[in-house]
Amino acid sequence: MAKIIFLLLSILSFYTSALKAQYIEIQGFVKSKNKPVAFAVLRIKDTNYGAESDTLGFYRIRIPQRNTQVTLLVNVIGFYEYKNSFILGTQTTVHLDIDLSNYEQSIEEVVVTATKTPKKNTDTPIIVNILDSQTLNNVQACNLAEGLKFQPGLRVETDCQTCNYTQLRMNGLSGQYSQILINGRPILSSLTSLYGLEQLPTNMIDRVEVIRGGGASLYGSSAVGGTVNILTKIPQKNDYEVNYSLQSINGKSTDHQFNANLNRLFAHKKIAVATFFNHRNRDYYDHNSDNFSEIPLLKSYAIGFNSIFLPEKNQKLELSLSYLNEYRYGGEMVRKAAHLAQQAEERTHHIYLGNLDYQVNFNENKSSFITYIAWQKTDREHYTGVIPDDSLSIEEHLLQPPYGTSYTQTLQAGGQLNHSFNILKSKNILTLGTEYTQESIFDEIKAYQYLIDQKVENIGIFLQNDWEILPKLNLLYGIRADKHNTLPNWNFSPRASLLYKLGQQTQIRASYGEGFKAPQAFDTDLHIAFAGGGVSRVRLAPNLTQERSQSFSASINYDKANEYFVAGFTLELFRTSLKDAFYTENIGEDAFGEILEKKNGRNATVQGLTIELRANFRRKLQIESGFTLQSSLYKEPISYIENLAPQKDFLRTPQQYGFVLVNISPNKKYKFNFNMVYTGSMLLAHFAGAPNQNQDVLLYSKDFVEMSTKGSYNVHLKALKSNMEIFGGIKNLLNMYQNDFDIGKNRDSNYIYGTALPRTFFVGIKFYP
Repeated sequence: MAKIIFLLLSILSFYTSALKAQYIEIQGFVKSKNKPVAFAVLRIKDTNYGAESDTLGFYRIRIPQRNTQVTLLVNVIGFYEYKNSFILGTQTTVHLDIDLSNYEQSIEEVVVTATKTPKKNTDTPIIVNILDSQTLNNVQACNLAEGLKFQPGLRVETDCQTCNYTQLRMNGLSGQYSQILINGRPILSSLTSLYGLEQLPTNMIDRVEVIRGGGASLYGSSAVGGTVNILTKIPQKNDYEVNYSLQSINGKSTDHQFNANLNRLFAHKKIAVATFFNHRNRDYYDHNSDNFSEIPLLKSYAIGFNSIFLPEKNQKLELSLSYLNEYRYGGEMVRKAAHLAQQAEERTHHIYLGNLDYQVNFNENKSSFITYIAWQKTDREHYTGVIPDDSLSIEEHLLQPPYGTSYTQTLQAGGQLNHSFNILKSKNILTLGTEYTQESIFDEIKAYQYLIDQKVENIGIFLQNDWEILPKLNLLYGIRADKHNTLPNWNFSPRASLLYKLGQQTQIRASYGEGFKAPQAFDTDLHIAFAGGGVSRVRLAPNLTQERSQSFSASINYDKANEYFVAGFTLELFRTSLKDAFYTENIGEDAFGEILEKKNGRNATVQGLTIELRANFRRKLQIESGFTLQSSLYKEPISYIENLAPQKDFLRTPQQYGFVLVNISPNKKYKFNFNMVYTGSMLLAHFAGAPNQNQDVLLYSKDFVEMSTKGSYNVHLKALKSNMEIFGGIKNLLNMYQNDFDIGKNRDSNYIYGTALPRTFFVGIKFYP
């Protein structure tokens, strides 16, 4: 019996050894930035052998022994596909660690706006939403204004029926509370901000980083509602893109746009240059057939470049220069001089933008120093006028038509020191910086005795520490001190943000920040509107003083990923308290029209919640959405129009709004996009004067929905070694466009709401490598 058992064990041992010898075990860890990557799917190409990494990133694959080449593929949501080909020898175990640091996609994007230093998005204590160039392309955005509405908590509105100037509203606050940056620098002047969102073409933009709320007070007094940082394109390889599109606006007018980009790397990649060109030609559009436009004629072109030079491994020099030219005309649709039209606004802009940044890393890359200078200059010739009714006034009008000139210049210079160090095994990044900002505004229309001649200067000093207390707990805290030349004392704005990671999928955040608004002219104050046969102008009250703000937000962010999909949500609560809040009141008339005065009100509170939902199934189906519920109220009622009951509600501020984006990519040839923007009812002021409006009123608008769609087909052109994309679609599919516009020359041009475009068909073609 013992002999039989011994024989069986010998046979079993032999077959076990033989079986073991026939297989090779590949094992190791999957990591990214020295952190484990769980649920990564690993497989040997053209076989059924594979495995999935565990929560520590460890994997083990057993395959038959063979002295041949194999290819290992690694796929995980949030990363591009990893490939590694190697030859299997006769060894029984192969140890192979996989680093996916250079394969990360948007779920782990590195952002710079929250902390002024590069940091992984899921590790920053402040929520940073990203609008990338691919999304701008998917929604067929012709400019930045058309793209920003697809961000949670943001709303872009058109505020003039004649010239169509736009403003960005964040978390229920008007445009003057939003800080617009280009490559981290606030060089869009108050005047440029009137039309700047429309003047920046999307083909110059790499991505836009958005921070809602005053948690970003590190960027100065304007960052009360939030911060939008426009990052221009930086070349990663030699490539190009040529794009032409044609839009038909409700079958009545056309819009042609041509874009071109060229990216080049030189001198062993130590120099990289990205250039762009944009040309647009849009005819004016009349919606109510009164021969006065609702969408102005537009002719523009933009050209520029962004370059990077790496003189040494620890140094970087970045230079950007751009020139934007725009001609805009709205009003009576006649082909003659603007002052001969019954009513018209005509603008010619020449805008120059530039910035120069130098960065050096030292102390074994534990420290870095950045110094920069940024500049913007705008020259504008403009006309804003209505031909009077009586013959004497007509003669005066023709002798001195209300043409005007504007000159604005913005300059910012500063330096920033970053230092990384450890205290009690916890990592800290200390940032100390100072900056000087100057804005000069000159805007004059002699015929109206209208003049703004203002020079504002601000010296800012900021200090912050990014403290990783524990692997799951991070505290970002700091203070900013500003000395504004319109105010006698320094203003101190503390801030603090806390991040707690509840497992790998969940982040909980809370932020507090303070800020202020100086008593100066803002973008909307520089806009001259039509009402009652005259023009309305805004002036600053003699005793106007600063406005203070306190902002608080709290959020929870959750994302669940596996080998097939990623899905998640973000829920954010926000509250901003304003002390001595600015508001505009109608105080009467003069010989030229209505006079509005910017005053300090009492206190006001803006509060609400924003929810974001997102899902991505194998990168073939992507869904993003955001919805905001809010209230924006003054503590005491405000008089917007003389002799009408005061109101607590903010003007032009809906209590609910949101968006939905759906992208479908079944394969590399076909792409489809569906999107929708919803805006709820809002309080509006409507001044009398037009034939259809005989009294001043305050009223609530109806809510509206803008649905759009786009489809594209890709063809590879082997002979040209290029790809061709043909695309088309419809904007505002349901044609939910405002239908109660004022008519004629005496219309209230500020009475405009709803979608920016009526139903618009578009087609186009694009070439790229």
